[in-house]
Amino acid sequence: MKNLIFKIKSMILNFGYKFIAKPYFFAQDPEKVHDDMIFLGKVLGRISFARFFTKLAFNYQDKILETNLAGLKLKNPVGLAAGFDKDAEITNILPAVGFGLVEVGSITGKACAGNLKPRLWRLPKSNSLVVYYGLKNKGCEEIVERLKKSIAKKTGDNTENSVDNFEIPVGFSVAMTNIPENANIENAINDYAYAFEKVSEIADYITVNISCPNITCGEEKLFLVPENLEKLLTKLDQIKFANIGKIEKPIFVKMSPDLELNVVDEILNILDKHRISGIICTNLTKKRDPNLVVEKDVPENGGLSGAPVREASDKLLTYLYKKVGHRFVLIGCGGIFSAKDAYRKIRLGASAVQLITGMIYVGPQLVGDINRKLATMLKKDGFKNVSEAVGIDNL
Repeated sequence: MKNLIFKIKSMILNFGYKFIAKPYFFAQDPEKVHDDMIFLGKVLGRISFARFFTKLAFNYQDKILETNLAGLKLKNPVGLAAGFDKDAEITNILPAVGFGLVEVGSITGKACAGNLKPRLWRLPKSNSLVVYYGLKNKGCEEIVERLKKSIAKKTGDNTENSVDNFEIPVGFSVAMTNIPENANIENAINDYAYAFEKVSEIADYITVNISCPNITCGEEKLFLVPENLEKLLTKLDQIKFANIGKIEKPIFVKMSPDLELNVVDEILNILDKHRISGIICTNLTKKRDPNLVVEKDVPENGGLSGAPVREASDKLLTYLYKKVGHRFVLIGCGGIFSAKDAYRKIRLGASAVQLITGMIYVGPQLVGDINRKLATMLKKDGFKNVSEAVGIDNL
């Protein structure tokens, strides 16, 4: 009965998004729509009955989906990727939508206005977005202090230990500020380290984003140089922070889908020496593969999300699981538009998955749809828990 009711709700929501909301949104500038949705999410997140009705409409949970990610307890393995909630403004409403984890940012040491507009384009025939924001965010100080005040007001507690700061685990992606000074490696490392230390005050986990394809000030491949990556992670190792309960606060690294395997191997050798818990696979792609991108007029700048990154993301996920799946937890990100996409990444080795573009093209009800259908597929295949399916196709 539970599945039937949710299925009917999902059909109604799918119809409404496909034929009413999406045509309206897609007739407008994509960045304006994004900003409007962030504003709406902020408003809804402040109102208890709005959160209740959002949960009633979208949220689906099943015991079989509960899992552990590097010590973090997840209600389900479906997460929001970094890049949507850049300034951590809608963390109150996202659990109601049905996410099991959320990643905000990327957040930098200093406030950053980002690249000049336009910096976000849709490629509807390719189920993709071209993203060229350039790490736009309000900076770690403003974001963290605002959240600390909000948490203290809500709980009456301080934030020395991040457990229970948020309803679900919230990770903070950190990167270097997109400014000319950070072309200098020492400046870039110090900038990363400042953001890292600041967000560690409230983050449930931290992602070190070394693969943003939208840097204009400095060199986007700066930390693909082994010596530079070694220096960065050594610096971050020295930063002490409160752990969550009895577990060490997880730290992830986000990789590009465009890396050659010899470069991947070099990065893995470095990660092995530091307190890295896992890898997010993957970020956006800069490749304009004509076999995957239908549109002819594609902006030269920016990274592509969605369907064009799916195959490369899956290939790298497969490679990583076979090579280091016993040492690092993996999160699959890139090209998730359905429960089948999410399940495939899990079976390839992902302990959790993240999405953004699929939600934009299919609608926010996609999160609940994935969870419902994922639970059904797991049961059909004889698994008692989603963790049992992780990497099953790569054994």
